[in-house]
Amino acid sequence: MTLTCRCGMDMEKEAGGFSLRRGRCCNQESRSKRMTSGLAIHNIMMRICCHTATATITSSRRHLFSKSCSNIQSASGWGNLKRFLSLRPPPPPPTLLPHCFSSASSLSSITDASSVATTSTPALSEEDVMMGYVFGKKKATQVAHSLWKRVVQKGDVVIDATCGNGHDTLALVNLVADNTIHGGRVYAMDIQKVSLETTSLLLDQSLTPDLRKHVELFLMCHSKMEEVVPSDVAVRLVVFNLGYLPGGQKALITRSETTLLALEAAKRVLAPGGLISIVVYVGHPGGREEFEMVQAFASELPVQNWVCTKLQMLNRPSAPMIILLYSR
Repeated sequence: MTLTCRCGMDMEKEAGGFSLRRGRCCNQESRSKRMTSGLAIHNIMMRICCHTATATITSSRRHLFSKSCSNIQSASGWGNLKRFLSLRPPPPPPTLLPHCFSSASSLSSITDASSVATTSTPALSEEDVMMGYVFGKKKATQVAHSLWKRVVQKGDVVIDATCGNGHDTLALVNLVADNTIHGGRVYAMDIQKVSLETTSLLLDQSLTPDLRKHVELFLMCHSKMEEVVPSDVAVRLVVFNLGYLPGGQKALITRSETTLLALEAAKRVLAPGGLISIVVYVGHPGGREEFEMVQAFASELPVQNWVCTKLQMLNRPSAPMIILLYSR
């Protein structure tokens, strides 16, 4: 197919575009100036003849211009484009980050999963958990669990005064016992039978039979803990989680009167260097009164023998609070 420009130049249709058949087009220099050489190699557009036809030139079709168009090829615009197409180096291959692979890996073994360095997530330190609590990323119970690790060692005796669903009890077992320790004891109690059943099931599912032997469960009020803990045993930690059973009846709650008796008992059985850890929930009826009682109890302890601390979110009045009573 042949097209004729209004300037008289004949053009012949070839595969992939138009080529000049003979002569010189009337507007070749202006077309060269309008040539855009900054586009990508595979998307360079150049006008061949004014208002009539357009040829698309790619790196694989530089042969479209015949030898009869040598005068256009000599133009400065086309010369720059030709050098751009033929001399521009290909893009470099992607850089492989050395820390993503083991030192012995090579390009031939990159796809091998064994060459990829695997790292385990390190356990959070007590400082990390505390900062997470400050930034609203960690719960009060997580802070309490983290602080217990600073006080409790393998072989110690601890008390879970309100075992609830058993999560505190399980954490305490892992702190005081392992397969190489014959000592270590957790005394866990709750006034609700369903709590003991839930805790027992969790322990059976999570612990080996040998570790399970380190826990004793009691259906009783926490104010009577001295009845089951031997008098000659030095207790390192006493844990309270005050409020109602999560997922249970909200009407069944810990009471200020019995909690006060339990705190007095915990103070008597606690060894020097031990800790009483209390997480108080205040968002339910009776919770605020119980918190005020615990705070008053802690405030009256002698400063020579006790260090008492409270962690509280000031702009979240219903958030649980942490009260820590450390015996010097």
